[in-house]
Amino acid sequence: MTNTKNMRLVAYSDDKFTSRVPGGEYMLMLNPDRLKWDRSNQYNEETGLGNMTSPRYARTPCEKLSFDIVIDCTGVVDSTRISLPDEIDKLSKVIYTYNGQIHRPNYVIVNWGAGLAFKCVLLSYDLSYTFFKPDGTPLRAKVSLSFSSYLDPVSMALEEGKESPDMTHYVTVVAGDDLPSISRQIYGSQSYYIQLAKFNGLAKFRQLAPGSELTIPPLKTAGAEA
Repeated sequence: MTNTKNMRLVAYSDDKFTSRVPGGEYMLMLNPDRLKWDRSNQYNEETGLGNMTSPRYARTPCEKLSFDIVIDCTGVVDSTRISLPDEIDKLSKVIYTYNGQIHRPNYVIVNWGAGLAFKCVLLSYDLSYTFFKPDGTPLRAKVSLSFSSYLDPVSMALEEGKESPDMTHYVTVVAGDDLPSISRQIYGSQSYYIQLAKFNGLAKFRQLAPGSELTIPPLKTAGAEA
């Protein structure tokens, strides 16, 4: 009998995870014995006064979730699920196969217990057959899965709105700051540092006074100052 507490992989057709794909659910026969959840922040090394360097926050990459599952069709785990090709086909349709309705593979939520609802897209899907009938028919497989967290563009823009290049920012200068690095941090390019100097009435842009306040205008405004 299948355990209703087993991990479920549920397919969605939209990037906001509101429209489930009909029949797009795969319940694991056996729960994974371990999960690897990778989270990280990335920093750029900035040169300050003299030869000192300091890490400056750059971005937070997508989280990664990876685990191995076992599909056992010997009849020992679940006497109703004994066709390995059918199991692999159903799993593939949920997480991997191209969905012609949305012109891409499905979006997926990995659900397990009360603590895991990971909204994601599939990164890798590695299949190994590990047990066979005497005639060579596979009965058991190990599947290594890796997913990347997914946030739709609109939600991402709202979440990162305070860092948007289309909004006005107010920056307090700290030791080591210069306009090229501030331009790169806000606009994604250091090429607007001359416009920032003009906008803030600065004659020098490389040696900024720590504690001073700068106004960083929206990108269109900064560009218009060129």
